[in-house]
Amino acid sequence: MAKEEEQKSGSSNKPADKGKGKADDVKQVNGVNGTKEGKDGKKDDHDLPPEELSEEDQKLKDELDMLVERLTEDDTSLYKSALEAIKTSIKTSTSSMTAVPKPLKFLRPHYAKLCEAYERWPAGGEKDSLADTLSVLGMTYSDDEDRRDTLKYRLLAPGTDIGSWGHEYMRHLALEIGEEREKRLDEEQDTDDLISLTLSLVPFFLSHNAEADAVDILSELEMIESIKDQLDQDTYARVCLYMVSMVPLLTYPDNDRFLRTAHDIYVQYKQLTQAISLAIRLNDMDLIKADFASTSDKGLKRQLAFILARQRICFDLEGEDAEDQELQDCLNNTKLPEHFKSLAKELNVLDPKVPEDIYKSHLESSRTAGLTNTDSARHNLASAFVNAFVNAGFGQDKLMLVEGGVKQSWTWKVKEDGMLSTAASAGMLMLWDVEMGLDKIDAYTYVPENEVKAGASLAMGIMNSGVRLDSDPTMALLSDFEGKPTNVKVASIMGLGLAYAGSNKEDLLEVLLPLVTDTSLEMQISAMAALSLGLIFVGSAQSDVSEAIIQTFLDEDREKQLKDKWTRFMTLGLALLYFHQQEEVDVVLETLKAIEHPMSKPASVLAEICAWAGTGAVLKLQQLLHICNDHIEEKDSDDENKDEPKDDEKKKDEDGAEEKTPSDPATDQLVQAYAVIGLSLVAMGEDVGQEMVLRQFGHLMHYGEANIRKAVPLAMGLISPSNPAMKVYDTLSRYSHDNDLDVAVNAIFAMGMLGAGTNNARLAQLLRQLASYYHRDAGALFMVRIAQGLVHMGKGTLSLSPFHTDRGVLSRVACAGLLIVSMSLISDPKSFILGNDHYLLYYLVTAMHPRFLITLDEDLQPLPVSVRVGQAVDVVGQAGRPKTITGWQTQKTPVLLGYGERAELEDEEWVAHANVMEGVCILKKNPDWRAP
Repeated sequence: MAKEEEQKSGSSNKPADKGKGKADDVKQVNGVNGTKEGKDGKKDDHDLPPEELSEEDQKLKDELDMLVERLTEDDTSLYKSALEAIKTSIKTSTSSMTAVPKPLKFLRPHYAKLCEAYERWPAGGEKDSLADTLSVLGMTYSDDEDRRDTLKYRLLAPGTDIGSWGHEYMRHLALEIGEEREKRLDEEQDTDDLISLTLSLVPFFLSHNAEADAVDILSELEMIESIKDQLDQDTYARVCLYMVSMVPLLTYPDNDRFLRTAHDIYVQYKQLTQAISLAIRLNDMDLIKADFASTSDKGLKRQLAFILARQRICFDLEGEDAEDQELQDCLNNTKLPEHFKSLAKELNVLDPKVPEDIYKSHLESSRTAGLTNTDSARHNLASAFVNAFVNAGFGQDKLMLVEGGVKQSWTWKVKEDGMLSTAASAGMLMLWDVEMGLDKIDAYTYVPENEVKAGASLAMGIMNSGVRLDSDPTMALLSDFEGKPTNVKVASIMGLGLAYAGSNKEDLLEVLLPLVTDTSLEMQISAMAALSLGLIFVGSAQSDVSEAIIQTFLDEDREKQLKDKWTRFMTLGLALLYFHQQEEVDVVLETLKAIEHPMSKPASVLAEICAWAGTGAVLKLQQLLHICNDHIEEKDSDDENKDEPKDDEKKKDEDGAEEKTPSDPATDQLVQAYAVIGLSLVAMGEDVGQEMVLRQFGHLMHYGEANIRKAVPLAMGLISPSNPAMKVYDTLSRYSHDNDLDVAVNAIFAMGMLGAGTNNARLAQLLRQLASYYHRDAGALFMVRIAQGLVHMGKGTLSLSPFHTDRGVLSRVACAGLLIVSMSLISDPKSFILGNDHYLLYYLVTAMHPRFLITLDEDLQPLPVSVRVGQAVDVVGQAGRPKTITGWQTQKTPVLLGYGERAELEDEEWVAHANVMEGVCILKKNPDWRAP
């Protein structure tokens, strides 16, 4: 028996030959997966010494040799039976994964002979049958790269059951179809026969759990839309899951085509919550409205309204819906404070906290005990921010909303500029609760100090962020700027931007546009107006606003003003209009190229990174790394040297048009800093890209100039807010002790962003150590306090993550807020946040959202149910019905969801309208449920 086994595997006394034979087999089978054998494959085969075959194999070989002999003879009556016998032999053979099936191996030497026979035979059934067989044999035989025999003979053998040859054959055929199509397109030949063949492969793939292969071949032939006609109730979910997971890996416009096709499939199978999520990703308002209007189910419609409210998409309801006040409340987010407080009550965190509860000064180093908690105006200002972040949305605290009113509040413990931010913190405490908050904030408007009045205006905007009221009090109170001092104007403009972010509210154009174009105004007012318009019309490519901002760049009266530090926010306002618009931004980029001003280049880079934010576009990442790679030479006083950077820039700008703007080192440094931020903005949301970019940040930190090093920590915070990954915060912890104080300050802020709302104990400990380390540096200590406030934001119930719906949808408004704050810290934190413009930190409010799961019944009443909460598992392309979460715990709703966590209902008593258990979920009773 052992001897027979030895014979089967080849001659035991010729190990080298045996190895060569095996390698040959493997090489041939790899041909199925796209690896060709090489031009001299046939010759090698004959050079091998004859292999010793077992009795069974020898019998099979002799039989096949005889059948081939019959096919080469003139007796046509034997053809049909011989071909049937060969086909049966191939189909019934079994072999290991790494070896070529025996019949194919023994038929290989006869391949050329059979091809010649095919050419001789007259047309008819036998000839088609031979072509069918040759197509299969072609998998293991290829003289050169261009020979695609499997496909060639398949096209010559129409109408046969190709699925019977098995999965490996079908995959090989799909591979050759892709290669052939590319060749034909290059030679401008017709591809109709390939398309019809492909459409016959797809049903086979779908019925054999190979949805990925079906999508891939249709994608390669650029006909993904045709998959809609091939699906059924059993296959659509897996196909759509695979298609949506592919989107970050595709280039424009293929990514949009995939999303639209998946959207149409979901609509076809009445999965409207998934469809509307994809419509949101496509940023197509017509599609969103059509999905919303396509159901009359009351519970489902309310669920769709909650999904839209999470993305801050608002529109006026029409027809019967207009009379449904509860539906309007869902769409307006009006009940958000109510849901948030029910969560706080469940978690027992309603009691207000004071900053000292967060600082825990008694745990700081004994060497600096008492030095980090002095009663200075700067420290009190930090405490106002910490108090605002920690008690955000709870409506009560111990510093601002105290008995005795405004006179007893914390506002008077800070100096002039600090009063604005401190008064504005009242808006953060009353976050989303406009009805209750109006009276409390109104009290601050009667104080004589302009700073406090400005703070009250900003508080109104903060409180109204993400919530809509029919009465629209914020618009009425903040839109009148006449005769107001600069700080009140700026605060009102910022308040309007925060309150109506993402709303596309046309009424605000006539309020804010004149402020952008009026050259007599200070740059700060115009820039903030442009930024607010950018926030309000984020991702809408609003032409009136973009034209006004570009006109301002062209205005000669503005030329000196454009060197102001606030100009960066005007350029950012323009960039935000094209957020996630991808190639739509090209028109603006061309316009900016024509403007001869140093700010046109930073504006172009900003517009481009915003347009491709969250797409993971590899080419854009390479382009941004190329910008970071440029070495900027400082200008000399000598005229000749002055011209050098210009030429240098012209050489370097290989991708774009020749540089026309005068080269300015300070501007070029700003461009590089923007490019670093752009790396994280483009890569966010795509896991592989994120990993790669984090690795690049290490190189940039190591080799980059000072301007790049200041931006890297911010980019690291921006790439994964509210996701405290250990390797990222350990790196930031190192950077927080950097010799360059600006790098350290930005790293401290990034640590706050990274752990925002997580109560992460390790981060809290690192920040306490930093408070001791920087006890002598007021600026750095201020930033440590801000970071501590962020980590404990909402007492651990809020998140800054711009992604929602199972990390599938990017909130443009949230991302814009995070980007604005990061931009204010680039190059010099002392210009804004550590200077007198600390109120810019409140832009974070656009990204703040409870990380809860609240379950309601169809009448919007709280419905506590048991859910499993665990780490999300990627199940794309997995066979069967794999578990979507791992390591779960069973809890009663409402519950908190951490980054990367997913929830699912414990039993089937209730059914969720939404496909993702996140945020506010409406449940309906399962009619088929029987209690155990």
